[in-house]
Amino acid sequence: MKIVLSDPLTPLKEFTAARIAIGRTGTSIPIKETLQFKLAHAHARDAVYSVLDAEGLTNGLKTFNLPLLHLHSKALTRHKYLKRPDHGRQLDEASEEQLKDHNSGYDIAIIIADGLSAEAVNENAIDLLKILLPKLQSAKLKIAPLCLVEQGRVAVGDDIGYGLNAQLSLILIGERPGLSSADSMGAYLTYNPKPGLTDESRNCISNIRPQGLKAKPAADKIFYLIIEALKRKLSGVGLKDDLIIGSLGH
Repeated sequence: MKIVLSDPLTPLKEFTAARIAIGRTGTSIPIKETLQFKLAHAHARDAVYSVLDAEGLTNGLKTFNLPLLHLHSKALTRHKYLKRPDHGRQLDEASEEQLKDHNSGYDIAIIIADGLSAEAVNENAIDLLKILLPKLQSAKLKIAPLCLVEQGRVAVGDDIGYGLNAQLSLILIGERPGLSSADSMGAYLTYNPKPGLTDESRNCISNIRPQGLKAKPAADKIFYLIIEALKRKLSGVGLKDDLIIGSLGH
């Protein structure tokens, strides 16, 4: 019978979900850790193929008393979305036509998209917006119709912000699942959004989830960046997050 040797780093597991201090059996990983790894990998694969809860999100978003647009990227299926990232960055023609009816000009456009983990958006988007939207409204910002996008990637927020004639776009999107975080949502903020922008034009706040960056500190950071972006008329590498929060876990 082999003896599983513990790891001196084991106490650190209290502070992280990362795979540390997994121990060993001889020269191998203990069978329990091997099975947990396979389970986490399965959860990550499931997250990639998870489906946007359009009905549940719609019901949640209606409570904010803002118009809501249901949009779709050029990626008509999940298979196409994964094979053709460029299709996920652009809206289909029907969605572009919808935007033309709402392009009167806004301070901010907020987009919710499935990304690589619809599960993350289903679980975290509404809780974040419950805190963030009142802040934006208190700041007297003109908010565009909320946009719910299926099969969307980060850059689709630039197209939508541009189509709505918004000064700034904010997209909440499911991040690529990790082996300990299949439910992680990211927020990408872009000043003067337009088609063709690349990542250096955006600010990103990642790992928004109950076991990561919780909704309250995430909303505080996003609001700070929005106000700074509108004031300085820029985003991306030129805009630094100088907000100091005592504890991101509260």
